[in-house]
Amino acid sequence: MIQEALFFSAVLFIIGVAGVLTRRNAIIIFMCVELMLNAVNLSFVALSQLYGIAGQVFVIFVMTVAAAEAAVGLAIIISIFRHHENVDLRNINLLKG
Repeated sequence: MIQEALFFSAVLFIIGVAGVLTRRNAIIIFMCVELMLNAVNLSFVALSQLYGIAGQVFVIFVMTVAAAEAAVGLAIIISIFRHHENVDLRNINLLKG
């Protein structure tokens, strides 16, 4: 049971990393980061069956960080869309002002 959950977690994490590295749309990159966080949560829950409840406590912390990241990330994406009328990150240079 634990091996299957860890395998599924690894597959989800690899899909998330591949999406972050290959895509240029900010919303898709954002969803892939969330997918990676959920893969880590799955592995924490699977390993908490072996090592106690500490893994589930870490899941609560990761979910809290993910919620804050979702709020801030969506605000940044909306700001970029309002300024550039596009969320494609190839054409956006945020350091130019």
